[in-house]
Amino acid sequence: MIFQEITIEWLHHACFMIKGKNRIVYTDPYKVKNNYNDADLILVTHDHYDHLDKESIKKLTNDKTTIIAPKDCQTLLKEFKNDKIFVSPNEVKIVKDITIKTVPSYNINKFNEKGVAFHPKEKGNVGYIFMIDNTRIYLAGDTDNIPEMESFKTDIALLPVSGTYVMTPNEAAEAALRINPKMTIPMHYGSGIGTEKEAQEFKNLLLNKLNVEILTSIDK
Repeated sequence: MIFQEITIEWLHHACFMIKGKNRIVYTDPYKVKNNYNDADLILVTHDHYDHLDKESIKKLTNDKTTIIAPKDCQTLLKEFKNDKIFVSPNEVKIVKDITIKTVPSYNINKFNEKGVAFHPKEKGNVGYIFMIDNTRIYLAGDTDNIPEMESFKTDIALLPVSGTYVMTPNEAAEAALRINPKMTIPMHYGSGIGTEKEAQEFKNLLLNKLNVEILTSIDK
């Protein structure tokens, strides 16, 4: 999908390839099949296996790739010799001419059998709002419709829609309307957690309200 001066391709789950004029950014590597090895930046939102898949990272990185991830990902990423930047919510970094703001990403109503959130706020998971070629993109990570979204400004929002551990289609649609981006792309489905049914439901809820694109995987 082409938006203004960038191209966005979906690989799997929450893993996207975002190409600008001079930079290629990947998000939350998971189940990558092909060897791309062309990443300038890899953005990791948290340490769960479906967002930080080391075998997938190996298929994306080269000697010049920088990996950005929350601080509690340091041990998991130790084997990679690439430049790494470890972050907390509410920081701003400029990496390879790309301005990156970290934002909170957490659950407010998704709990395990012990009543503990699957993604607790205090863990420090992040979403990213980053600017590439004059296009601002929000990668939500595994989150609910949190109060902080009220202040997010973005052209494109990549939002999880599968429910259980993240927003349901209805919750994601409500979040999208609060954020009010020019384009919304559903994610977090199709690789064992959630199906395209949730993505289509999300799109239907926003019909005639927001522009929603459901992408087809290029990684086949």
